[in-house]
Amino acid sequence: MSDISPTARALRALDILQGRPGITASELAERLGVTERAARRYVAILREADIPVESTRGPYGGYRLGRGLRLPPLVFSATEALGLVMAALDSQHAVADPDDPVGSALGKILRVLPTNVARQAVTLRETARTVPERWPVKPDPSVTSDLVAAVDAQRRVRVGYRTAAGNARTFEVDPWSVVVRYGRWYLLCFSHHADELRTFRVDRITEVTLLEETFDVPADLDPARELEANLGKGWEYDTHVVFDAPYAEARHWIRPTLGDLRELPDGRCELVGSTSNAQAYAGEWLAGVPFAFTVVGGEELRTAVAELGARFTRAAVSP
Repeated sequence: MSDISPTARALRALDILQGRPGITASELAERLGVTERAARRYVAILREADIPVESTRGPYGGYRLGRGLRLPPLVFSATEALGLVMAALDSQHAVADPDDPVGSALGKILRVLPTNVARQAVTLRETARTVPERWPVKPDPSVTSDLVAAVDAQRRVRVGYRTAAGNARTFEVDPWSVVVRYGRWYLLCFSHHADELRTFRVDRITEVTLLEETFDVPADLDPARELEANLGKGWEYDTHVVFDAPYAEARHWIRPTLGDLRELPDGRCELVGSTSNAQAYAGEWLAGVPFAFTVVGGEELRTAVAELGARFTRAAVSP
């Protein structure tokens, strides 16, 4: 925290005192990341600014704000405001952590509510704990904030990206939209490396650098529709499946991420796409479609379907 000014630390101390009345000098120092002597100095700065900070000696003593303090207007940072929106969309934030943007913003709201209104919420915030997700995919709020700002300004960005295999990559892209789909955050963008539309997982973006170049978003862009269509393209293994059913019936069972579903002249329909996981494509998706089908393209998918069928056949044999 060496790059933070004394004034900023003093304001942070005020924020902590508002949320933790009775906090000791050592606890305040730990929260600020400074020595106890420095923490006392920031308390002195607040007192010099006519902010009534009272102190009580003894084993149960500590600092608290005195009566008569007029709280400043409720002001959120851009990251905190975005964090509240993100929390409403994914509910995956540490609401009791003052260093989490949602926790910080929520603390500000609770501190200006009447005591009788806020009491239960404060208790719940301090005591309730959520079970961590097994595979957390919460994007970094600061990264998301930078992406949203670039989308709004229509400015090209350079993003650092961590692939599913853990490899670090760098791409220059025109960020068209940030889209939330089933709790997962995606950046829909035009990739200058691939020279076509691409989709990136926001939780895998490690950094964002704003560039000088600008761009225009297509006037007829439907971000959600484009995302669904794009998620079924560009993967390692091609897929081509023909269903023994008309398009009007099959389309209700086929998600856009599986590929492009098309009508055939003979009344059947075909699904053309790609996947990075042929086993999941076969077992989790195709197996749930209630129509006969034939894999006519994609050797990896054909193998996965054959292995799945053989495994189910063995499972059905009487002992």
